[in-house]
Amino acid sequence: MKKFIWFFLPIILLFISFTDISQPDTISKDDKQLVYVFPINKEIGPSMLRITQKAFIEANQLKADVIIVRMNTYGGLLDAADSIRTIILNSPIPVYVFIDNNAASAGALISIAADRIYMRSGANIGAATVVNQTGEALPDKYQSFMRSMMRSTAEAHGKDTIISGKDTTYKWKRDPLIAEGMVDPRVVVPGIDDSSKVITFTTSEAIANGYCEGQASNVREVIKISGISNYEIKEYKQTSFDAIMGFLLNPYFRSILIMLIIAGIYFELQTPGIGFPLMAAATAAVLYFAPAYLEGLAEHWEILIFVVGLVLIGVEIFAIPGFGITGIAGIICVITGLTLSLLNNIVFELDFQYALTQIFRAFFVVLFSMLFSLLLSIYFSSKLVTSNRFDFLTLQAEQKSSAGYIGVDNFAFVVGKEGKVLSMLRPSGKVEIDGEIYDAMSEIGYINPGEKVRVTRYETGQVYVIKV
Repeated sequence: MKKFIWFFLPIILLFISFTDISQPDTISKDDKQLVYVFPINKEIGPSMLRITQKAFIEANQLKADVIIVRMNTYGGLLDAADSIRTIILNSPIPVYVFIDNNAASAGALISIAADRIYMRSGANIGAATVVNQTGEALPDKYQSFMRSMMRSTAEAHGKDTIISGKDTTYKWKRDPLIAEGMVDPRVVVPGIDDSSKVITFTTSEAIANGYCEGQASNVREVIKISGISNYEIKEYKQTSFDAIMGFLLNPYFRSILIMLIIAGIYFELQTPGIGFPLMAAATAAVLYFAPAYLEGLAEHWEILIFVVGLVLIGVEIFAIPGFGITGIAGIICVITGLTLSLLNNIVFELDFQYALTQIFRAFFVVLFSMLFSLLLSIYFSSKLVTSNRFDFLTLQAEQKSSAGYIGVDNFAFVVGKEGKVLSMLRPSGKVEIDGEIYDAMSEIGYINPGEKVRVTRYETGQVYVIKV
Protein backbone atom coordinates (compact mmCIF):
# COMPACT_ATOMS: atom_id res chain seq x y z
CA MET A 1 0.00 0.00 0.00
CA LYS A 2 2.83 2.38 0.85
CA LYS A 3 4.51 1.59 -2.45
CA PHE A 4 1.25 2.38 -4.21
CA ILE A 5 1.00 5.77 -2.44
CA TRP A 6 4.64 6.69 -3.20
CA PHE A 7 4.07 5.74 -6.85
CA PHE A 8 1.07 8.08 -7.29
CA LEU A 9 2.34 10.89 -5.03
CA PRO A 10 4.52 12.53 -7.72
CA ILE A 11 1.60 12.38 -10.19
CA ILE A 12 -0.75 13.98 -7.65
CA LEU A 13 1.77 16.73 -6.84
CA LEU A 14 2.36 17.37 -10.56
CA PHE A 15 -1.40 17.66 -11.16
CA ILE A 16 -1.76 20.13 -8.26
CA SER A 17 1.19 22.13 -9.58
CA PHE A 18 -0.31 22.46 -13.06
CA THR A 19 -3.65 23.36 -11.54
CA ASP A 20 -2.12 26.23 -9.58
CA ILE A 21 -0.15 27.53 -12.57
CA SER A 22 -3.08 27.51 -14.94
CA GLN A 23 -5.52 28.97 -12.47
CA PRO A 24 -4.99 32.67 -13.42
CA ASP A 25 -5.70 31.86 -17.07
CA THR A 26 -8.90 30.03 -16.31
CA ILE A 27 -10.35 32.92 -14.35
CA SER A 28 -12.62 35.09 -16.47
CA LYS A 29 -11.30 38.55 -17.12
CA ASP A 30 -13.06 40.77 -14.61
CA ASP A 31 -10.24 43.27 -14.20
CA LYS A 32 -11.05 46.90 -14.82
CA GLN A 33 -10.82 48.02 -18.41
CA LEU A 34 -8.55 51.00 -18.93
CA VAL A 35 -10.22 53.94 -20.68
CA TYR A 36 -7.76 56.57 -21.88
CA VAL A 37 -9.21 60.08 -22.33
CA PHE A 38 -7.57 63.09 -23.96
CA PRO A 39 -9.00 66.39 -25.27
CA ILE A 40 -9.00 68.04 -28.68
CA ASN A 41 -10.38 71.34 -27.46
CA LYS A 42 -8.52 73.99 -29.42
CA GLU A 43 -7.54 74.84 -32.98
CA ILE A 44 -6.25 71.86 -34.95
CA GLY A 45 -2.60 72.52 -35.71
CA PRO A 46 0.94 71.24 -35.16
CA SER A 47 0.61 71.64 -31.39
CA MET A 48 -2.60 69.58 -31.31
CA LEU A 49 -1.04 66.97 -33.59
CA ARG A 50 1.94 66.59 -31.24
CA ILE A 51 -0.40 66.18 -28.23
CA THR A 52 -2.40 63.53 -30.13
CA GLN A 53 0.76 61.61 -31.01
CA LYS A 54 1.90 61.68 -27.37
CA ALA A 55 -1.54 60.60 -26.15
CA PHE A 56 -1.74 57.59 -28.48
CA ILE A 57 1.81 56.52 -27.60
CA GLU A 58 0.97 56.69 -23.88
CA ALA A 59 -2.32 54.81 -24.42
CA ASN A 60 -0.48 52.01 -26.21
CA GLN A 61 2.18 51.84 -23.50
CA LEU A 62 -0.53 51.59 -20.84
CA LYS A 63 -2.32 48.92 -22.94
CA ALA A 64 -5.57 50.86 -22.80
CA ASP A 65 -8.74 49.07 -23.88
CA VAL A 66 -10.46 52.16 -25.29
CA ILE A 67 -9.38 55.68 -26.23
CA ILE A 68 -11.96 58.46 -25.88
CA VAL A 69 -11.31 61.82 -27.57
CA ARG A 70 -13.20 64.67 -25.93
CA MET A 71 -13.85 66.92 -28.93
CA ASN A 72 -14.70 70.62 -28.96
CA THR A 73 -13.16 72.57 -31.85
CA TYR A 74 -14.11 74.79 -34.75
CA GLY A 75 -11.40 73.28 -36.96
CA GLY A 76 -7.89 74.25 -37.97
CA LEU A 77 -5.12 73.28 -40.37
CA LEU A 78 -5.88 70.66 -42.98
CA ASP A 79 -2.54 68.83 -42.90
CA ALA A 80 -2.59 68.48 -39.09
CA ALA A 81 -6.18 67.19 -39.21
CA ASP A 82 -5.22 64.66 -41.89
CA SER A 83 -2.36 63.38 -39.72
CA ILE A 84 -4.62 63.03 -36.67
CA ARG A 85 -7.23 61.26 -38.81
CA THR A 86 -4.58 58.79 -39.98
CA ILE A 87 -3.47 58.09 -36.40
CA ILE A 88 -7.05 57.28 -35.39
CA LEU A 89 -7.75 55.07 -38.44
CA ASN A 90 -4.56 53.06 -37.84
CA SER A 91 -4.99 52.72 -34.09
CA PRO A 92 -5.10 49.10 -32.83
CA ILE A 93 -7.09 50.40 -29.83
CA PRO A 94 -10.78 51.29 -30.45
CA VAL A 95 -11.23 55.07 -30.59
CA TYR A 96 -14.46 56.81 -29.55
CA VAL A 97 -15.10 60.53 -29.99
CA PHE A 98 -17.30 62.43 -27.56
CA ILE A 99 -18.36 65.72 -29.15
CA ASP A 100 -18.70 67.94 -26.12
CA ASN A 101 -19.98 70.88 -28.14
CA ASN A 102 -18.60 71.36 -31.65
CA ALA A 103 -16.85 69.23 -34.25
CA ALA A 104 -16.65 71.61 -37.17
CA SER A 105 -14.47 71.47 -40.28
CA ALA A 106 -11.26 69.62 -39.37
CA GLY A 107 -12.96 68.45 -36.17
CA ALA A 108 -15.63 66.71 -38.25
CA LEU A 109 -12.96 64.91 -40.28
CA ILE A 110 -11.26 63.65 -37.13
CA SER A 111 -14.57 62.58 -35.57
CA ILE A 112 -15.62 60.57 -38.62
CA ALA A 113 -12.34 58.64 -38.39
CA ALA A 114 -13.30 57.27 -34.94
CA ASP A 115 -14.91 53.88 -34.44
CA ARG A 116 -17.84 55.44 -32.59
CA ILE A 117 -19.18 58.96 -32.19
CA TYR A 118 -21.14 60.18 -29.18
CA MET A 119 -22.57 63.67 -28.86
CA ARG A 120 -23.85 65.90 -26.11
CA SER A 121 -27.33 67.36 -26.49
CA GLY A 122 -26.98 70.60 -28.44
CA ALA A 123 -23.71 69.56 -30.09
CA ASN A 124 -22.98 69.84 -33.82
CA ILE A 125 -20.87 68.05 -36.42
CA GLY A 126 -20.16 69.11 -39.99
CA ALA A 127 -19.51 72.38 -41.90
CA ALA A 128 -16.19 71.08 -43.26
CA THR A 129 -15.76 73.52 -46.14
CA VAL A 130 -12.11 74.61 -46.38
CA VAL A 131 -11.85 78.34 -45.67
CA ASN A 132 -9.11 80.92 -45.24
CA GLN A 133 -8.44 83.03 -42.16
CA THR A 134 -11.23 85.45 -43.07
CA GLY A 135 -13.81 82.67 -43.41
CA GLU A 136 -13.98 82.75 -47.22
CA ALA A 137 -14.20 79.43 -49.05
CA LEU A 138 -10.98 78.45 -50.81
CA PRO A 139 -10.82 77.43 -54.50
CA ASP A 140 -12.28 74.09 -55.59
CA LYS A 141 -8.83 72.48 -55.57
CA TYR A 142 -8.94 72.59 -51.78
CA GLN A 143 -12.59 71.52 -51.59
CA SER A 144 -11.90 68.53 -53.86
CA PHE A 145 -9.07 67.40 -51.61
CA MET A 146 -11.24 67.75 -48.50
CA ARG A 147 -14.19 65.94 -50.15
CA SER A 148 -11.92 63.05 -51.00
CA MET A 149 -10.59 62.79 -47.43
CA MET A 150 -14.05 62.98 -45.90
CA ARG A 151 -15.40 60.34 -48.31
CA SER A 152 -12.50 57.92 -47.83
CA THR A 153 -12.67 58.35 -44.04
CA ALA A 154 -16.37 57.45 -44.02
CA GLU A 155 -15.75 54.48 -46.35
CA ALA A 156 -13.00 53.20 -44.03
CA HIS A 157 -15.68 51.98 -41.60
CA GLY A 158 -17.11 49.61 -44.21
CA LYS A 159 -20.69 48.42 -44.69
CA ASP A 160 -23.30 46.70 -42.60
CA THR A 161 -24.91 43.52 -43.93
CA ILE A 162 -28.71 43.68 -44.06
CA ILE A 163 -30.62 40.41 -44.63
CA SER A 164 -34.29 40.75 -45.57
CA GLY A 165 -35.84 37.38 -46.39
CA LYS A 166 -33.80 35.92 -49.20
CA ASP A 167 -32.27 39.27 -50.14
CA THR A 168 -28.95 40.47 -48.76
CA THR A 169 -28.03 44.14 -49.08
CA TYR A 170 -25.14 46.22 -47.84
CA LYS A 171 -25.35 49.69 -46.37
CA TRP A 172 -22.52 52.04 -45.49
CA LYS A 173 -22.09 52.42 -41.74
CA ARG A 174 -21.38 56.09 -42.47
CA ASP A 175 -22.69 57.32 -45.79
CA PRO A 176 -19.74 58.78 -47.79
CA LEU A 177 -22.12 61.08 -49.67
CA ILE A 178 -23.12 62.75 -46.40
CA ALA A 179 -19.43 63.26 -45.59
CA GLU A 180 -18.96 64.98 -48.95
CA GLY A 181 -22.06 67.09 -48.33
CA MET A 182 -20.40 68.45 -45.19
CA VAL A 183 -17.77 70.00 -47.46
CA ASP A 184 -19.50 71.01 -50.69
CA PRO A 185 -22.96 72.64 -50.91
CA ARG A 186 -23.29 71.29 -54.46
CA VAL A 187 -23.51 67.70 -53.20
CA VAL A 188 -27.13 66.52 -53.08
CA VAL A 189 -28.08 63.97 -50.40
CA PRO A 190 -31.70 62.87 -50.93
CA GLY A 191 -33.86 63.52 -47.91
CA ILE A 192 -31.13 65.48 -46.13
CA ASP A 193 -29.69 68.22 -48.30
CA ASP A 194 -31.10 70.10 -51.28
CA SER A 195 -27.68 71.28 -52.53
CA SER A 196 -28.03 74.83 -51.21
CA LYS A 197 -25.91 74.49 -48.08
CA VAL A 198 -23.28 72.32 -46.49
CA ILE A 199 -24.45 69.65 -44.06
CA THR A 200 -24.23 70.23 -40.33
CA PHE A 201 -25.93 67.70 -38.05
CA THR A 202 -27.41 68.23 -34.62
CA THR A 203 -27.17 65.31 -32.19
CA SER A 204 -30.53 63.81 -33.13
CA GLU A 205 -29.86 64.27 -36.86
CA ALA A 206 -26.45 62.64 -36.56
CA ILE A 207 -27.98 59.64 -34.75
CA ALA A 208 -30.73 59.31 -37.38
CA ASN A 209 -28.21 59.32 -40.24
CA GLY A 210 -25.58 56.99 -38.79
CA TYR A 211 -23.07 59.66 -37.77
CA CYS A 212 -23.56 59.24 -34.03
CA GLU A 213 -23.93 56.12 -31.90
CA GLY A 214 -25.68 57.82 -29.02
CA GLN A 215 -26.29 60.88 -26.87
CA ALA A 216 -24.32 61.41 -23.66
CA SER A 217 -23.72 64.22 -21.19
CA ASN A 218 -20.18 63.33 -20.20
CA VAL A 219 -17.39 60.80 -20.67
CA ARG A 220 -18.75 58.42 -18.01
CA GLU A 221 -22.07 58.25 -19.82
CA VAL A 222 -20.20 57.49 -23.04
CA ILE A 223 -18.46 54.60 -21.29
CA LYS A 224 -21.77 53.31 -19.90
CA ILE A 225 -23.57 53.50 -23.27
CA SER A 226 -20.71 51.71 -24.98
CA GLY A 227 -21.23 48.71 -22.67
CA ILE A 228 -18.24 49.02 -20.35
CA SER A 229 -19.25 48.53 -16.72
CA ASN A 230 -15.99 47.89 -14.86
CA TYR A 231 -13.42 50.48 -15.85
CA GLU A 232 -10.68 52.85 -14.82
CA ILE A 233 -10.16 56.26 -16.45
CA LYS A 234 -6.70 57.57 -17.29
CA GLU A 235 -6.63 61.16 -18.54
CA TYR A 236 -3.90 62.80 -20.58
CA LYS A 237 -2.17 65.45 -18.51
CA GLN A 238 -0.87 68.48 -20.36
CA THR A 239 2.76 69.06 -19.48
CA SER A 240 4.48 72.38 -18.89
CA PHE A 241 6.29 71.81 -22.17
CA ASP A 242 2.96 71.62 -24.03
CA ALA A 243 1.84 74.92 -22.50
CA ILE A 244 5.16 76.62 -23.25
CA MET A 245 5.12 75.45 -26.87
CA GLY A 246 1.59 76.73 -27.33
CA PHE A 247 2.60 80.12 -25.89
CA LEU A 248 5.75 80.42 -28.01
CA LEU A 249 3.81 79.65 -31.21
CA ASN A 250 1.22 82.33 -30.52
CA PRO A 251 1.30 84.72 -33.52
CA TYR A 252 1.28 87.81 -31.30
CA PHE A 253 4.19 86.59 -29.22
CA ARG A 254 6.13 85.70 -32.38
CA SER A 255 5.67 89.28 -33.57
CA ILE A 256 7.19 90.48 -30.30
CA LEU A 257 10.14 88.12 -30.85
CA ILE A 258 10.73 89.63 -34.30
CA MET A 259 10.83 93.08 -32.72
CA LEU A 260 13.31 91.87 -30.10
CA ILE A 261 15.56 90.38 -32.79
CA ILE A 262 15.66 93.64 -34.78
CA ALA A 263 15.98 95.86 -31.70
CA GLY A 264 18.82 93.74 -30.35
CA ILE A 265 20.74 93.96 -33.63
CA TYR A 266 20.13 97.73 -33.83
CA PHE A 267 21.39 98.46 -30.31
CA GLU A 268 24.35 96.13 -30.77
CA LEU A 269 25.45 98.12 -33.83
CA GLN A 270 25.23 101.33 -31.77
CA THR A 271 27.57 100.05 -29.06
CA PRO A 272 31.15 98.74 -29.23
CA GLY A 273 31.94 95.11 -28.56
CA ILE A 274 29.48 92.29 -27.92
CA GLY A 275 27.01 92.77 -25.12
CA PHE A 276 23.48 92.40 -23.85
CA PRO A 277 21.64 93.56 -27.03
CA LEU A 278 23.19 90.80 -29.13
CA MET A 279 22.42 88.21 -26.45
CA ALA A 280 18.80 89.39 -26.37
CA ALA A 281 18.56 89.17 -30.17
CA ALA A 282 20.08 85.68 -30.21
CA THR A 283 17.72 84.48 -27.47
CA ALA A 284 14.71 85.89 -29.31
CA ALA A 285 15.85 84.18 -32.54
CA VAL A 286 16.12 80.82 -30.76
CA LEU A 287 12.67 81.24 -29.19
CA TYR A 288 11.30 82.20 -32.62
CA PHE A 289 12.73 79.36 -34.69
CA ALA A 290 13.12 76.43 -32.24
CA PRO A 291 9.38 75.86 -31.48
CA ALA A 292 8.50 76.31 -35.16
CA TYR A 293 11.15 73.76 -36.12
CA LEU A 294 9.98 71.24 -33.51
CA GLU A 295 6.37 71.63 -34.69
CA GLY A 296 7.33 71.26 -38.36
CA LEU A 297 6.54 74.86 -39.32
CA ALA A 298 10.14 75.89 -40.01
CA GLU A 299 12.40 73.78 -42.21
CA HIS A 300 16.20 73.58 -42.12
CA TRP A 301 16.58 75.77 -45.18
CA GLU A 302 14.33 78.50 -43.80
CA ILE A 303 16.50 78.82 -40.69
CA LEU A 304 19.62 78.68 -42.87
CA ILE A 305 18.34 81.59 -44.99
CA PHE A 306 17.92 83.68 -41.82
CA VAL A 307 21.43 82.83 -40.57
CA VAL A 308 22.98 83.59 -43.98
CA GLY A 309 21.19 86.95 -43.92
CA LEU A 310 22.74 87.81 -40.54
CA VAL A 311 26.19 86.81 -41.79
CA LEU A 312 25.85 88.97 -44.92
CA ILE A 313 24.77 91.98 -42.84
CA GLY A 314 27.75 91.43 -40.52
CA VAL A 315 30.16 91.24 -43.46
CA GLU A 316 28.69 94.42 -44.94
CA ILE A 317 29.04 96.35 -41.68
CA PHE A 318 32.44 95.16 -40.47
CA ALA A 319 34.38 94.19 -43.59
CA ILE A 320 33.09 96.19 -46.56
CA PRO A 321 33.01 100.03 -46.57
CA GLY A 322 29.69 101.66 -47.29
CA PHE A 323 26.45 99.76 -47.67
CA GLY A 324 25.78 97.88 -50.90
CA ILE A 325 24.56 94.67 -52.42
CA THR A 326 25.85 92.44 -49.62
CA GLY A 327 23.90 94.31 -46.97
CA ILE A 328 20.76 94.44 -49.13
CA ALA A 329 21.00 90.69 -49.80
CA GLY A 330 21.40 90.10 -46.06
CA ILE A 331 18.26 92.10 -45.22
CA ILE A 332 16.30 90.21 -47.89
CA CYS A 333 17.46 86.85 -46.48
CA VAL A 334 16.55 87.83 -42.92
CA ILE A 335 13.05 88.95 -43.94
CA THR A 336 12.59 85.82 -46.09
CA GLY A 337 13.62 83.45 -43.27
CA LEU A 338 11.32 85.15 -40.76
CA THR A 339 8.41 85.20 -43.23
CA LEU A 340 8.63 81.57 -44.37
CA SER A 341 8.82 80.29 -40.81
CA LEU A 342 5.37 81.82 -40.19
CA LEU A 343 3.85 79.73 -42.98
CA ASN A 344 2.64 76.16 -42.90
CA ASN A 345 4.32 74.29 -45.74
CA ILE A 346 1.05 72.95 -47.15
CA VAL A 347 0.22 76.38 -48.63
CA PHE A 348 2.79 75.68 -51.36
CA GLU A 349 1.21 72.36 -52.33
CA LEU A 350 -2.26 73.36 -53.50
CA ASP A 351 -3.36 76.72 -54.89
CA PHE A 352 -0.79 79.27 -56.13
CA GLN A 353 -3.02 82.28 -55.56
CA TYR A 354 -3.81 81.22 -52.00
CA ALA A 355 -0.11 80.64 -51.34
CA LEU A 356 0.69 84.17 -52.51
CA THR A 357 -1.99 85.58 -50.22
CA GLN A 358 -0.59 83.75 -47.20
CA ILE A 359 2.98 84.77 -48.07
CA PHE A 360 1.93 88.42 -48.39
CA ARG A 361 0.21 88.33 -45.00
CA ALA A 362 3.21 86.77 -43.29
CA PHE A 363 5.50 89.26 -45.04
CA PHE A 364 3.35 92.15 -43.81
CA VAL A 365 3.52 90.85 -40.22
CA VAL A 366 7.33 90.59 -40.39
CA LEU A 367 7.79 93.97 -42.11
CA PHE A 368 5.44 95.77 -39.71
CA SER A 369 7.18 94.19 -36.71
CA MET A 370 10.61 95.19 -38.04
CA LEU A 371 9.64 98.80 -38.79
CA PHE A 372 7.85 99.18 -35.47
CA SER A 373 10.89 97.75 -33.69
CA LEU A 374 13.26 100.15 -35.47
CA LEU A 375 11.11 103.15 -34.55
CA LEU A 376 10.96 102.06 -30.92
CA SER A 377 14.71 101.41 -30.92
CA ILE A 378 15.47 104.89 -32.26
CA TYR A 379 13.09 106.43 -29.74
CA PHE A 380 14.51 104.57 -26.74
CA SER A 381 18.11 105.12 -27.85
CA SER A 382 17.51 108.87 -27.60
CA LYS A 383 15.82 108.41 -24.23
CA LEU A 384 18.87 106.57 -22.92
CA VAL A 385 20.85 109.79 -23.27
CA THR A 386 18.31 112.42 -22.26
CA SER A 387 16.34 110.70 -19.50
CA ASN A 388 17.53 110.21 -15.92
CA ARG A 389 15.55 106.96 -15.72
CA PHE A 390 18.22 105.16 -17.75
CA ASP A 391 21.28 106.42 -15.86
CA PHE A 392 22.16 102.84 -14.91
CA LEU A 393 22.51 101.93 -18.61
CA THR A 394 24.48 104.93 -19.92
CA LEU A 395 27.61 106.84 -18.95
CA GLN A 396 26.51 110.11 -17.32
CA ALA A 397 29.81 111.28 -15.77
CA GLU A 398 31.37 114.53 -17.06
CA GLN A 399 35.11 115.03 -17.43
CA LYS A 400 35.51 118.71 -16.49
CA SER A 401 38.79 120.63 -16.88
CA SER A 402 38.41 121.86 -13.29
CA ALA A 403 38.79 118.26 -12.20
CA GLY A 404 42.10 117.92 -14.07
CA TYR A 405 40.84 116.51 -17.39
CA ILE A 406 42.38 117.97 -20.55
CA GLY A 407 41.40 117.66 -24.20
CA VAL A 408 43.49 115.99 -26.89
CA ASP A 409 45.94 118.02 -28.93
CA ASN A 410 44.75 119.63 -32.15
CA PHE A 411 46.67 118.17 -35.07
CA ALA A 412 45.17 120.48 -37.68
CA PHE A 413 48.72 121.62 -38.56
CA VAL A 414 49.32 118.35 -40.43
CA VAL A 415 46.70 119.22 -43.07
CA GLY A 416 48.46 119.53 -46.44
CA LYS A 417 51.52 117.59 -45.38
CA GLU A 418 52.70 114.41 -47.07
CA GLY A 419 53.68 111.10 -45.57
CA LYS A 420 53.73 107.38 -46.27
CA VAL A 421 51.40 104.51 -45.47
CA LEU A 422 52.60 102.12 -42.75
CA SER A 423 49.65 99.71 -42.72
CA MET A 424 47.24 99.31 -45.62
CA LEU A 425 44.39 101.82 -45.58
CA ARG A 426 41.33 99.65 -46.03
CA PRO A 427 40.04 102.33 -45.63
CA SER A 428 41.56 102.93 -42.17
CA GLY A 429 45.10 102.23 -41.04
CA LYS A 430 48.34 103.93 -39.99
CA VAL A 431 50.45 106.62 -41.73
CA GLU A 432 53.76 108.28 -40.85
CA ILE A 433 54.10 112.06 -41.21
CA ASP A 434 57.27 113.89 -40.15
CA GLY A 435 58.35 110.91 -38.11
CA GLU A 436 55.04 110.72 -36.19
CA ILE A 437 52.47 107.93 -36.59
CA TYR A 438 48.80 108.85 -37.01
CA ASP A 439 45.50 106.99 -37.34
CA ALA A 440 44.40 107.61 -40.90
CA MET A 441 41.39 107.11 -43.14
CA SER A 442 41.58 106.92 -46.94
CA GLU A 443 39.29 109.37 -48.72
CA ILE A 444 39.22 107.35 -51.94
CA GLY A 445 39.70 103.57 -52.24
CA TYR A 446 42.39 101.43 -50.64
CA ILE A 447 46.06 102.52 -50.36
CA ASN A 448 48.88 100.00 -50.08
CA PRO A 449 51.77 100.22 -47.54
CA GLY A 450 54.74 102.36 -48.64
CA GLU A 451 52.73 104.64 -50.93
CA LYS A 452 52.81 108.40 -50.46
CA VAL A 453 49.75 110.25 -49.24
CA ARG A 454 48.69 113.84 -48.55
CA VAL A 455 46.58 114.92 -45.59
CA THR A 456 43.30 116.59 -46.66
CA ARG A 457 41.71 117.16 -43.27
CA TYR A 458 41.77 116.23 -39.61
CA GLU A 459 38.64 115.12 -37.76
CA THR A 460 37.69 113.04 -34.70
CA GLY A 461 41.25 112.13 -33.77
CA GLN A 462 42.43 110.90 -37.17
CA VAL A 463 43.75 112.31 -40.43
CA TYR A 464 42.09 111.84 -43.81
CA VAL A 465 44.44 111.28 -46.72
CA ILE A 466 44.52 110.79 -50.47
CA LYS A 467 47.08 109.03 -52.61
CA VAL A 468 49.72 111.34 -54.08
